[in-house]
Order: sequence, then C-alpha cells, then structure tokens
Amino acid sequence: MIKNFVQLKERLKNMPVKRRVAVAPAQDLHTLQAVMQAAKDGIVIPVLIGKKAEILQIFQAIKADAANTEIINEDDPVIAIQKAADLAKEGKVDCVMKGKTETGTFMKVMVNKEHGIRKNETMSIVAFMESPHYHKVFAITDVGLLMYPTKEQKLAALHNAVAAFHALGIAEPKIAVITAVEKVNPKMPETVEAAEIKAIGVPGSIIEGPISYDLAMDAEAAKIKGYQSPVAGDADILLMKDIVCGNVAAKTITVIGGGKTGGVVLGAQVPILLVSRAATASDKYMSIVMAALVGRCI
Repeated sequence: MIKNFVQLKERLKNMPVKRRVAVAPAQDLHTLQAVMQAAKDGIVIPVLIGKKAEILQIFQAIKADAANTEIINEDDPVIAIQKAADLAKEGKVDCVMKGKTETGTFMKVMVNKEHGIRKNETMSIVAFMESPHYHKVFAITDVGLLMYPTKEQKLAALHNAVAAFHALGIAEPKIAVITAVEKVNPKMPETVEAAEIKAIGVPGSIIEGPISYDLAMDAEAAKIKGYQSPVAGDADILLMKDIVCGNVAAKTITVIGGGKTGGVVLGAQVPILLVSRAATASDKYMSIVMAALVGRCI
C-alpha cells in the first residue's frame, strides 16, 4: 500500500538511475517550473526540446540552473515533439511531456502509426489521487482521453492502470467498476456492463462491479449496507462510465475535497504527460513523479 505522494517522491529519489523526461516544446513557464523543481529535487533529468533562447530566458526568470540540463534547440514545434517521440522510441527518455502546444498537436505526433510511440490500441489517462479522506493513493480512469469508451476500451484502460500499479509494486490492485448502485439493473445498462467487465476480469487484479462510489471508498458504508467484497472500502482503481464521470470525480476530489493528483497517459511505449494549463504546480510536479516512477515498466 502506498499511503501518500510523499512516499512516491522518496521512492523516486532513492532510485539508482534517474528517469529522463523529454519536454516539447519546452519554452513554457509553468511547465519548466515543475520540471526544473523535480530536477532540483534530484528525481528526474530533463531533456528540453524547443526554442533554446526562450528556454534560457525562462530559466533566468525562475532562477533555474541550466548547467546539467540538456537543451535541444528546435524552433518548429511539431519537429520538437517528433524529436521527443524519437528519443522515447530509442530508449533515451523514460517519459514525454507536453509543453507549449495544443494537446491535439502533441498527440497527433504521439499516436502516428509510423513515427509515433503508440504501443496499445487504446491509450488512456490514469489520474493518481491522494485524498485526506482516504487511506492510500488510488487512481481514476479515464478522466480526459476516452470520451464514451466501449466495454473493450474500458477493459484496455484497466489493463493500462493495472500495469502501472504493478510497476509501483502493488501485486493485485483492487478495481471498482463504478455505477450509481451495486446491483445489476437491466434498466441501467452501465450496471449490466459492469457485471460483464467483472466476469471477464483483468489478470493480476481483484475486480468488483457494479459497485457504488461510497461502497468502493468507505468501509463503514459497506458495513452499514451489509455489502461484502475485498474491494469495498479499499479500492485502488476506479473505472468510470465515461469522461464526464471521471473528470467530475477527479476535480471534485481536488477542487473542494482537498485532494492532490498526478495524471499520466498510458498505453504508449513510455508514459505521456498532458498536463492541463489550469493544473496547479503541485499537480504538474506529481504528474512528473508518477510518469517517472512508472517509466518503461508498463
């Protein structure tokens, strides 16, 4: 069990080989603040691809040390993104991070069948969460990539998430297929699908569904309702019905619930960081930590 993000940061600090993070295009203030702080803390080695002059200007503004940072000068943003993908394919970086560009432009390069780094047919975002109201780090999928996933896509997203937890040392992560109720109701198709997903299963995990959010996250609620499952009150991975449910759940936990998050795109040759412009510096930092920890283990 991983209790909090501090444990994860310490684990990364103690790794004998530091993870290399490619950022493209790198001339973005908030992104560089998070990346260079992670470098200063000794947990990653940045590889910055973009307009070198602008990158160095930002370094001056944030008082960052460029002495041990690799900067690859490239004015064209698409070429910069492609260079990051090439470094990943060549095994020279352990994760890639979006800088000053639109998500669509960045991902178009990453998923390209000939020159990108797609590994699985389905790529998904896993939002790792820390909440003051829960006893361990858990994850929500999908929160921003799969809009209305099919059953097959949901299973693929679960495979991605389980692989990430295995990389973090969790042998059998517990999956909760979240619905509004914990019983199959033919009038609620998502409950039928949840039961089907449970029946299919995901190797190396324990799965329950349909199960409501309170039963998945609150052992006392499960006790009161007489609901028995090894997942009840101890879920590691919450599979949401669609992007709306996942996104709202994650933002509710962080915006008014006092939680923290670090999101990573999985299903590629290396983790991909698509950090929102509205994300806090802390959330961006933790996204880097999570991607670096999972690295090539997935």
